[in-house]
Amino acid sequence: MVKNHHLAKSISDASWSLFTDWVDYYAKVFDTWSIAVAPHYTSQDCSVCGTRVKKSLSTRTHKCHCCGTVMHRDHNAAIMILNKGIKSTVGHTESKASGQNDLYLGGKTPLDKLAG
Repeated sequence: MVKNHHLAKSISDASWSLFTDWVDYYAKVFDTWSIAVAPHYTSQDCSVCGTRVKKSLSTRTHKCHCCGTVMHRDHNAAIMILNKGIKSTVGHTESKASGQNDLYLGGKTPLDKLAG
């Protein structure tokens, strides 16, 4: 169905929505955090000094010309995402938040939403 260019975007968006619903659900089940973080520039910004290092998608190694950090692009992105998540929770002292509160009251799961 994704080959249909008129429906491809909405089908892909629905899949991501269901995926994030599952992540939120399991965060509640296992009593942990689930925080949405904007992925913009996470593989280009240096996780050590914050300098933006432009690179093509085929470049797999992050090499910062400013601080000399060298690591795999995905490892750098993971550290950036973790840092953004930590920054977004600073000052939150209330109960654990997953972005959308009480989604699954009454035993409902993302599968129930899919079934209708």
